[in-house]
Amino acid sequence: MTRVLGIETSCDETAASVVERGADGQPRILSSVVLSQIEEHAAFGGVVPEIAARAHVEALDGVIEAALMEAGVTLDEVDAIAATAGPGLIGGLIVGVTMAKAIAAAKNKPFLPINHLEGHALTARLTDHVDFPFLLLLVSGGHTQILHVAGLGKYERWGTTIDDALGEAFDKTAKLLSLPYPGGPNVEKAAAQGDPKRFAFPRPMKGEARLDFSFSGLKTAVRRAATELAPLSQQDIADICASFQKAVTETLSDRVARSLERFQTLHPEIAEPHLVVAGGVAANQAIRTELDRLCREHGFTLIAPPMKLCGDNAAMIAWVAVEQLDAGLAEPDSMAFAPRPRWPLDQSSAPVFGAGKKGAKA
Repeated sequence: MTRVLGIETSCDETAASVVERGADGQPRILSSVVLSQIEEHAAFGGVVPEIAARAHVEALDGVIEAALMEAGVTLDEVDAIAATAGPGLIGGLIVGVTMAKAIAAAKNKPFLPINHLEGHALTARLTDHVDFPFLLLLVSGGHTQILHVAGLGKYERWGTTIDDALGEAFDKTAKLLSLPYPGGPNVEKAAAQGDPKRFAFPRPMKGEARLDFSFSGLKTAVRRAATELAPLSQQDIADICASFQKAVTETLSDRVARSLERFQTLHPEIAEPHLVVAGGVAANQAIRTELDRLCREHGFTLIAPPMKLCGDNAAMIAWVAVEQLDAGLAEPDSMAFAPRPRWPLDQSSAPVFGAGKKGAKA
């Protein structure tokens, strides 16, 4: 049996979790505690790094204690301590990594620095026992990528955003329309009351052979429509959100369809291939519905994490550590590992020409 305490502090959630793989080989989430900082950042319409780091410092010890209590274990009864070490906001990363190293040193346990993106990537193996290889669509506030996941630590990036990440586009649209923070869920909520055909927003890069994404032009089109209609009625806002969400969904559908075909060409031997969608934007129901339709059309099975595991959480961090420990991949000198605000999953991929920092490096 392998049991790990995981810590997540890469953005604006302070989280801790205890996850184990039992003697029967089955993964179990013994606890998952997530403390949101939404109220602290709401007045600013987005995450303020300094406030986030300070909140992590104040809350982390209590969150860890709550996770251990919920799991019914002590620090002596875990095999290792893991923490998100990147990518993310450097202040928050430092808090989590420092705490994890301190606990590991005090209890003479291994410390495992975990890539936040790998946590999202492998959540499907924690919840749905998905076998390698599989296709991954990673959509979050900082990342929009399509990756071929060949095995533990074996990731090949097929596509990335060349400007804004999808979650960032949702948040900026919400802020433009004066919708509450967090933006993504509120855009989705408003879209449910709107007409998705009212505005002919662009479908960036639709039809192109390359698998990259672009959302800056779509964001500009939303700003232009909102400016021309100002002052906006509630119905105007709903229609803009619905049209924006429809454009996003169709753009993802085009990019993903080409990825599914590429995966099938690469793996004709796999009778039941899987598309895994992960990251905070994976909670959007319109996107899930379209991806499910697309997968059924191409003979794939869509795997999406439970809603509580779509956003940032520590269970996914602890699980990656369990996988690494069981595979003998944990680094022996990890106590010297420094947090990385930029840490791509596929470190062999060259930055995309014209890409913003998030698209190119993270």
